Amino acid sequence: MPHTFTTAQEAFWASTFGDDYIDRNIGDDLVASNTRFFSRILSKTRNVNSVMEFGANIGLNLLAIRRLLPKAKLSAIEINQKAYEILKSSGILDPADIHHGSIIDFAPSPICQKRQQNLQSPNTGWDFVLIKTVLIHINPDELGKVYKNLYETSEKYICICEYYNPVPVSITYRGHEDRLFKRDFAGEIMDLYPDLKLVDYGFIWKRDNMFPADDITWFLLEK
Repeated sequence: MPHTFTTAQEAFWASTFGDDYIDRNIGDDLVASNTRFFSRILSKTRNVNSVMEFGANIGLNLLAIRRLLPKAKLSAIEINQKAYEILKSSGILDPADIHHGSIIDFAPSPICQKRQQNLQSPNTGWDFVLIKTVLIHINPDELGKVYKNLYETSEKYICICEYYNPVPVSITYRGHEDRLFKRDFAGEIMDLYPDLKLVDYGFIWKRDNMFPADDITWFLLEK
């Protein structure tokens, strides 16, 4: 059954534009950069045995994390059909742990309860919940729902890796308006959930000598 979306931004990424994004963002260099990137972030954590990524695309972030945490249980949410199918067949994680749909209407509670039953564990969420260059593409009116889903899905850590700006701004993205937004995402979720504490933060530069990547600011938060 075709998915229905409440925002133009969701439909945009579920469409052929999202398909084309896959072709622009693939390769061993990206995996190497991601591995270096996450090695720094994960070195600030303790006892991460499960990871959930919101907006995983074809899994290049999870592939890097798999190399760093080979025993961790990995899960993902992805809106684009083509990316979902590639991720499902990649072998990076169990296809049963990939959820096809929007991170806005993702319902963490039933999935977390099912996970608790399957693992026979008192924990319902994931140790490390990741979102990387996805919040920038969410309709600003829907950010509260995504923040809530990130918070409720996390058992311990939330990692936010996005374009930062101290005040909300909209940026033209590949000729499209209202498809990329910059703001203080980490600050906003910390204001909503005061029990979240900052563990560390940093910046990765596109001119890095060895492992260049997009100009991303990352924040590691702990419950």
